[in-house]
Amino acid sequence: MKSKVTLKEIVGTKIIYAALLVCYYWMWARRDWHDYYMTIQNMVVVFTIAFFAIQAGRIHRYSKEEKDELAIQNLCRTDAIGFKIMMAATIIIAFACAVTFIDGVMAGYALVGMILVLTIIRFIIFCVMDSKGI
Repeated sequence: MKSKVTLKEIVGTKIIYAALLVCYYWMWARRDWHDYYMTIQNMVVVFTIAFFAIQAGRIHRYSKEEKDELAIQNLCRTDAIGFKIMMAATIIIAFACAVTFIDGVMAGYALVGMILVLTIIRFIIFCVMDSKGI
């Protein structure tokens, strides 16, 4: 079934990209090792390759469809709000590093966690704005 690709779907899949970023950061920054970590890593890599292949087809199909101008404007507004939230969070994380509340690894976890939270907030704000037609 070939349904129309919506901007809401494209924005929603950014959550999966952020979750993959968190997984990869965990793989790079961890300091211990267990035997099952290799299985987790292999599953994440296979999922990433499959997800990117599917997404490439969906984004290609979206580029050929008519664009919803109101949804694009709402996405721009949502991105502006998200940028302000991310700047505030980055300043807080940088200040915490400067006064040595957290070390570099924890700052990395805080940053990738904030990216994940921000993508979820971005999707929620976009859905609310798009449903109300603001």
